[in-house]
Amino acid sequence: MQDTSAQILKFYNKKVALPSEERTEMRDRRNTNRQRLKGGLEADEKPQPYGMWSQGSYAMRTMIQDADNDYDIDDGAYFRKDALVGPQGGEMSALAVRQMVCDALQDDRFTKQPEALKNCVRVYYNEGFHVDVPSYREIVEKDEWTGIETKRYELASADWKSSDPKEVTKWFKRQNKNLSPDFDDSEGQYLRVVKLLKMFARSRPSWKGKIATGFMITKLVSDHFYPHSGRDDISLRIVMSNIEARAQKDVAHPTLTGEVISGVDDPRLPFLREKLKENLPHLDVLDEAECTHAEAMKAWDKVFNTDWFSEQPEPQGGERVFVGGGPTAPVQKQGGGRYGRFG
Repeated sequence: MQDTSAQILKFYNKKVALPSEERTEMRDRRNTNRQRLKGGLEADEKPQPYGMWSQGSYAMRTMIQDADNDYDIDDGAYFRKDALVGPQGGEMSALAVRQMVCDALQDDRFTKQPEALKNCVRVYYNEGFHVDVPSYREIVEKDEWTGIETKRYELASADWKSSDPKEVTKWFKRQNKNLSPDFDDSEGQYLRVVKLLKMFARSRPSWKGKIATGFMITKLVSDHFYPHSGRDDISLRIVMSNIEARAQKDVAHPTLTGEVISGVDDPRLPFLREKLKENLPHLDVLDEAECTHAEAMKAWDKVFNTDWFSEQPEPQGGERVFVGGGPTAPVQKQGGGRYGRFG
């Protein structure tokens, strides 16, 4: 396969990974929002969260650049169950907790005031991004025989439901460390491939709302990851092919046994597979021994719906780098899959 790893890595650094200044701005807004929540709850004489923890793509560092600043920062507020007591001394409902948090976050400086949604309270910013504040209650249970205490968490949704996003973040960090052949601190090939595939999924405005979510993609890449040291282009291509070839109709939750992120009736996974099937053939030219730099760059441009790659100069004064031979890379055969020769 034509070696396009240098260009893929450059694309990742320039067009995919979130610039540090944007991440810093988001962190500052998140911290200000935390203070707003605590101050509002105090003013309303309501229970205080015992902690707040970022979650989702912000915590896992899988956020990608978005031209419209359509960023979603998840910042969970955690309460102790015994503190969530209503005015009559009864247990607060999930709706009541979400409304309590929503009321505390109101601020005259917002153009659009925060609103309580099904799973969180959303705080809108003029720049285009928003901060979602889901609320959780901590439940401590003690085994009557051993005396050992365990903790579990429930999200204030339509009702209270089991959820522990902090465990998801821990799971992701373990996967990045264990799967990446080049793991270094928080960076790794697994993380980069997740973000590159998320960029593919966001590359066409018409796909928005129809294609797999970032969480689904993160789990799919974990399920079908193919490490290849120094060659993110090979790893990404094989992962894309593996996902396209899968026959399963759901995506299992990584930490909640028996739960799914995407069920059999969810059209977003089939949509992702359909778009991968349409675009993977563009990369077939990379397997040709006479593939030129221009042809290789045009292929990636088609996949990511951009002209960025075609603007990249030929490496090493025009010398082509083709890696041929060696073992073929398997595409998982789940109900009629195929094998790819990306050596």
